[in-house]
Amino acid sequence: MNSMNTTNWPTLGHIREVAVRINPHITRTPVLQCSTFDHMFGAAYYFKCENFQKAGAFKTRGAVNAVLKLTELEASKGVATHSSGNHAAALSRAAAIRSIPAYIVMPRNAPQVKVEAVKSYGGIITFCEPTLQARETTLEKVTKQTGATFIPPYNHIDIIEGQGTATLELLETHPDLDIIIAPVGGGGLLSGTAVTAKGLNKKILVFGAEPEQADDAFRSFKARKLIPSVNPDTIADGLKTSLGSLTFPLIQQFVDDIFTVSEAEIIHAMRMIWERMKIIIEPSCAVPFAVAIKQNVAFKGKRIGIILSGGNVDLESLPWLKT
Repeated sequence: MNSMNTTNWPTLGHIREVAVRINPHITRTPVLQCSTFDHMFGAAYYFKCENFQKAGAFKTRGAVNAVLKLTELEASKGVATHSSGNHAAALSRAAAIRSIPAYIVMPRNAPQVKVEAVKSYGGIITFCEPTLQARETTLEKVTKQTGATFIPPYNHIDIIEGQGTATLELLETHPDLDIIIAPVGGGGLLSGTAVTAKGLNKKILVFGAEPEQADDAFRSFKARKLIPSVNPDTIADGLKTSLGSLTFPLIQQFVDDIFTVSEAEIIHAMRMIWERMKIIIEPSCAVPFAVAIKQNVAFKGKRIGIILSGGNVDLESLPWLKT
């Protein structure tokens, strides 16, 4: 099952090299605190605000790294991917840095705000039906026609190492954290987070956060075998993807546990951050804080880093307006 030889796994040294490579093209995002939350839940929270990142999400880190590492010949033919949003925008922006085309396959039901973001960065969109098979089949046609290099959203060493740089920055400023929580969909962010955190301090606990209604990572982690996602139904649209052949073994090796939360708990956490911290986050981004709230008895007195993964939310369909 493990298609990645452990000798080729991402390392802290690799992630430090990536941080230098991508530094001119990303934002070093702030780490915010909220005394209200600290008092309410009896812990100290440190929010790494990737919602302030270029293209609005952590995905920029991996995409920039992958595009910058292409050879001139590879780059000349462009890049391609399938994505419901944040990776699509991030890859389109990264391609623009090298003045190369980005061919993006998007499901027809992708949030409009994310479609517009891809267009604004110059991505060339091909729409498809909202199934994994349709996405992969359409992407195959696009890459055959263009010769573009496929840059997947998460199951790629360059992507994993790029995403790990967010935690590198977090621990440079707050090295004494007890816990770090990151959302998990395909696992690029969580695996990069875990490799970085454990490389810096093996005592840091790293937890994944996942919706109950898209809990394939939780089930895979507990079963110790890859269980694909089937018909996930969650407002956290960025977390519907299954783990990959590269991310799953890394998560098994370096992540301490994965917790799940309900749709109501996700909405509650999202709304609290909007109201108390005055910042915009998307539903997927709220899942780690929802876990922190749910586990607050176990986490009491701890110093907790939370990766706020993105802020690309459709303001026309805020989740609390539907409940």
